[in-house]
Amino acid sequence: MDAPVALALSGGGDSVALLALFVDWAGVNGRRVLALTVDHGLSPDSGEWSRRCETQARSLGADWRELRWIGDKPATGLPAAARNARHALLADAAREAGARVVLLGHTLDDVAESDLIRSEGTSIGRLREWGPSPAWPEGRGLMLLRPLLGERREALRDLLRARRLDWIEDPANLDLRFARSRARKRRPVPTADRAADAASRGRRLAALLTCAGGSARTPRGDRLASLRSRLSEGRDFDAVLCGARLSMRDGAVVVHREPGEQRREGLAPVRLRPGLPIVWDGRYEISVEEPELTVVPAQGRLNRLSPSDRAALAALPPAARGAEPVLIRDGDPRPVLARTAATVRSLVEARLAAALDATSQEADLIRPRMAPDRPTAYFETDAAAAAGDRLTERTE
Repeated sequence: MDAPVALALSGGGDSVALLALFVDWAGVNGRRVLALTVDHGLSPDSGEWSRRCETQARSLGADWRELRWIGDKPATGLPAAARNARHALLADAAREAGARVVLLGHTLDDVAESDLIRSEGTSIGRLREWGPSPAWPEGRGLMLLRPLLGERREALRDLLRARRLDWIEDPANLDLRFARSRARKRRPVPTADRAADAASRGRRLAALLTCAGGSARTPRGDRLASLRSRLSEGRDFDAVLCGARLSMRDGAVVVHREPGEQRREGLAPVRLRPGLPIVWDGRYEISVEEPELTVVPAQGRLNRLSPSDRAALAALPPAARGAEPVLIRDGDPRPVLARTAATVRSLVEARLAAALDATSQEADLIRPRMAPDRPTAYFETDAAAAAGDRLTERTE
């Protein structure tokens, strides 16, 4: 495969060890390695750290690129904001380079620290060896691989010492204002995380809601638990979470984008440029060949659609139709259903497949298993599957 494999290189011991090990593998298997270094602009030494990363990467035979987080930094929630920015920058750079996998250097110690942080009440997810990029829509079609999750941090540093490779020690790792630094100081021992194992059953429900809603945000644990409880009760109900609507009737569950949430979130009209695909509402990739077109939600415009466009929407649940994209041409008030006047590709099904581990290898990213020929972006299942007890999702 000609596409490179991207690797996040911070210059710390874990990422340098990952780089050294993976370059060895890539040389044997004929793959190119692209090391990506994010300068968060949070330390006066960050520029020097980037130069050291470049030297390290090129000396080991990898390509290298620097990415910068620019703009104002938040006064609170800085670690989460930096993490989100880092994933978005990595995703954009990887996709631009043609990479479909980004390697991260997390270790067994990181797993133990995350478990400790979570046990103290923080809603942080458990690190997975293989999973989709959390950046959306930047991370569409992109997977993260953490091949060192079974390794201890100190063992990797022993490897670096043996190979006479140096690394950077970031002082922020000792800053006890941050939960990760406090957990690291306590040196937690890796153990089985039964709470995380139980919560993984709810991951399917969270994935359904997040993918149908089109955003990167995930449901809070308490709201997700409440929704699972309502599903188990078996009574009909409707709920809106993460921009998605879940409706249960007689044990059957339908999940789709909630048009009212689009409006409350302030989804702005998007001007389309011929030949330049755009991601709309986090759910569709739309491209046009004609100028003077703007994409907006169908909500409030359904009765102005042509009879053929209204017929095309008939297969969708009535409550989902207003969330579909329509096109407005300059000077013409009549909307046109986007799927009949443009090239529209649903991103939702492939995203869900990746979130539910149906995407098990790099080749799946080239030929997604859940990529229908026509856009759907809603799901039908049953209460047990939606709650995460088993998987029987089907798309229509």
